[in-house]
Amino acid sequence: MRNPLFQLDPVPRMPPRNAPDSAPVSEFGRAVRAGLAGRPRSISPKFFYDAAGSQLFDRICELPEYYPTRTELGILEARAGDIAAHIGPNAEIVEFGAGSLTKVRLLLDALETPRRYLPIDISGEHLEGAAARLRADYPQLAVQPIVADYTMPLVLPAAAPGAGSRVGFFPGSTLGNFQPDEALAFLQLAARLLRGGGLLIGVDLVKDPALLHAAYNDADGVTAAFNLNLLRRANEELGADFDLAGFAHAAFYNAPRQRIEMHLASLRPQTVRIGEEAFVFEEGETLHTEYSHKFTVDGLRALAVRAGFRPAAVWTDPDRLFSVHWLAA
Repeated sequence: MRNPLFQLDPVPRMPPRNAPDSAPVSEFGRAVRAGLAGRPRSISPKFFYDAAGSQLFDRICELPEYYPTRTELGILEARAGDIAAHIGPNAEIVEFGAGSLTKVRLLLDALETPRRYLPIDISGEHLEGAAARLRADYPQLAVQPIVADYTMPLVLPAAAPGAGSRVGFFPGSTLGNFQPDEALAFLQLAARLLRGGGLLIGVDLVKDPALLHAAYNDADGVTAAFNLNLLRRANEELGADFDLAGFAHAAFYNAPRQRIEMHLASLRPQTVRIGEEAFVFEEGETLHTEYSHKFTVDGLRALAVRAGFRPAAVWTDPDRLFSVHWLAA
């Protein structure tokens, strides 16, 4: 039975359906319209992370079925000394898709005199709140949040005076959300930004499909609420009229492609409107919202070489559910 805490109001709260046509000119608006017009229909997972979506994802990370977060945290905690030795003193940490800034605390506690922390995230409100909490806990650390889409070309601030290597931090197996060509492009971008330093990256490993299914179909329905929140966001920000009760969360493991696929499935024939545009859904038709590719250790290292990194150390948990890699740039 799903926890009622995570049930979403299917009625759009603001703006009304006849919102001005200027509302959908945002990047989100353009992406939603293009995604609904395309075949197959899809919306990028980067749009999950408005304030409500970010809070729901934080809850997902605490679920008993969702092993990646606690497993990666366990690796970072157990191997913090080794990781710090690879990074070196006076480092400047750049975290891509920083979220709640939880995992980086393990790094900061282990590093020798880190000079500056640059968390990058698309959700500005969530990021600013997390950065303020981090500053309070680490008053000697310069914390400079950057609200940006880290998948696009970035210009980072000049290195802080006296800083050592510039090191990227990309935990959570977020690399798995990219298509293979996109993953390569991101790693190539990171290799250029971090030249002379390196990238610490966590990726989920190929494993028993039953464990993967459970992780993305939790009993409390938090992941379903996270997925459906994308439609609520469209209602509120774009004046769309998605009926959230007319769509169901669907996630499954595609073994040949080694990836979880997440969709929103239409439960009946229906028409969704955004302004003057109408989008017809047949019963059973889906809106694709996320891939989560899984990796082998050797596969990730080979991808890193193609991107211009030199793979070095790799750490896994005893059950080899998850891996953390140090890639020299």
